[in-house]
Amino acid sequence: MLFSDRHDAGKQLALQLKKYKDRKDVVVLGLTRGGVVTAFEVASFLEAPLNVVVVRKIGAPGNPELALGAVAEHGEGVFNEHLIGLLGVSREYLASEMERQKMVVKQRLALYRGNAEAPEIKGKTVILVDDGIATGASMRAAIKSVRASKAKKIVLAVPVASPDSLQKIEKEVDEVVCLDAPAFFEAVGSFYRLFDQTTDEEIVRLLSKIHS
Repeated sequence: MLFSDRHDAGKQLALQLKKYKDRKDVVVLGLTRGGVVTAFEVASFLEAPLNVVVVRKIGAPGNPELALGAVAEHGEGVFNEHLIGLLGVSREYLASEMERQKMVVKQRLALYRGNAEAPEIKGKTVILVDDGIATGASMRAAIKSVRASKAKKIVLAVPVASPDSLQKIEKEVDEVVCLDAPAFFEAVGSFYRLFDQTTDEEIVRLLSKIHS
């Protein structure tokens, strides 16, 4: 399955979530950054409130792109213990890096939400949207954060996902909507014709557009 861009993926995803349209107990949360674009289309179609989940990777020493885990808004971390053991990463490094990324999460949330309050999640059905799932570390941190906010139901909604990661994650949510989980999965971007970097400005614009 090949999507034109994140907007196209979001529109297609929204059609599979139409049972949640016009419901007062539904909140759509997009994972920053790219997931917010996809989530915007879902929230627009469902006529539901849209907000963000900021997740930061905990990178390996000397290799920040290699994710040892991830941390989200409420400070819950999700870690790949096997990889941490394999690389011999110290607990001191993990604690220090986690605090650093928590600060970045706070800064990003302040930028995206401005003076608006955090979304009311307690007792709500939360549709968690990303543009795709590769390792699943970011999504698992987001799920943990939403679960800590006492959501009534968590629906994971993604256009494409690695089948291995999806199999692990689906046990942590109440419902999964995934358009494609191909056996041969290389990278999320390979399922999009256009997969450019989403900017902070675009996120702020989309949030203000749906709230106006």
